[in-house]
Amino acid sequence: AILRAFPSKLGGVVLMGLAVMLPIFLPWLDRCKVKSIRYRGWSFRIALWTFAVTFLVLGYLGLMPATGGYVTAARIFTILYMAFFILMPFYTSPAIEKPKPVPTRVR
Repeated sequence: AILRAFPSKLGGVVLMGLAVMLPIFLPWLDRCKVKSIRYRGWSFRIALWTFAVTFLVLGYLGLMPATGGYVTAARIFTILYMAFFILMPFYTSPAIEKPKPVPTRVR
């Protein structure tokens, strides 16, 4: 869906390349000291659920024909997909995300 969401072929290829390469940088983008989802704050949980829904919807839109409404939806969900990674340093910063205390048995 990302390839077909934008009219220029180069733009689609660049965005698809970013979609594949951005997950590689997750360890550096995530600024929270706690890595377990069990102890993470609400900001990360909401972002993760949004990402999961976006991923599934983009998969569905990739199966549909590249016509009006589907292309518009693919553009919106492509922006949401990229926003998960680009905004991660902000919503996982200690100033915003307040994780639960990790038990000593886990440390």
